[in-house]
Amino acid sequence: MTVTLTEKAEFRLRAFLRGSGSDDNSATKGIRISVNGGGCNGYEYGMDVTSQPQPDDLVIQQGSVLVYVDAKSAPLLEGIVIDFVEGLVESGFKFTNPNATSTCGCGKSFQAGDCTPTGVPCT
Repeated sequence: MTVTLTEKAEFRLRAFLRGSGSDDNSATKGIRISVNGGGCNGYEYGMDVTSQPQPDDLVIQQGSVLVYVDAKSAPLLEGIVIDFVEGLVESGFKFTNPNATSTCGCGKSFQAGDCTPTGVPCT
């Protein structure tokens, strides 16, 4: 399983993890990424802070950031690159997914061929 964080994304995630909540399980604190049905193209990315990964999560170390990948989402996230962009119009995490056959203008939603559920129009 390959998930790549750019240097900017790793920096932002490290800062975010340091500032989020208590340090109860700091040895296992990381980011969990997943794919959920929804968004305007059918799938949308999920990203959460966790200290308690699911038993079947795939674990990837990116620099000093632990990345947990939801096992069911792994085929749709294989090879993904997560970046952080800052600009006047847009700031946030940007996903470049080689499995996406189409993406929404928001960059948070994508299609992946015939397996994609029905999308929901952007509001």
